[in-house]
Amino acid sequence: MDLTIHHSFLPHTDPDASLGFYRDLLGFEVRNDVGYQGMRWITVAPADQPDTSIVLHPPMAMPDLTEDEQRTILELMAKGSYFGVNLATADVDDTFATLEAGGAEVVQEPTDQPYGVRDCAFRDPSGNMIRIQERA
Repeated sequence: MDLTIHHSFLPHTDPDASLGFYRDLLGFEVRNDVGYQGMRWITVAPADQPDTSIVLHPPMAMPDLTEDEQRTILELMAKGSYFGVNLATADVDDTFATLEAGGAEVVQEPTDQPYGVRDCAFRDPSGNMIRIQERA
């Protein structure tokens, strides 16, 4: 088999704030920005990774969600425990400093983990957990 990761999905509650985080702070390029019935799906990715991207999607786009399910999803997102993504960098300390200076919500400062990686964590504007690991 020849499989690659093509799209990962993260929910967003504010498309403009998400653009500010992923495009302006992380430096990702916007590959697609599609609106439909008052909602937006935004595809972002590092410019040097043409085959991999993150689709920022409205969490309530599924038509069969009950009001209780919608409320639960929004509560989990706010706590950072609904979705997330792990990113990698050559220098986690430098990346941390840049994101912190840019106003990103810090969850964890750079830490040497007992399982062998050095990483840090932030929440994006929708509450998604963004962990950034240093490449070995």
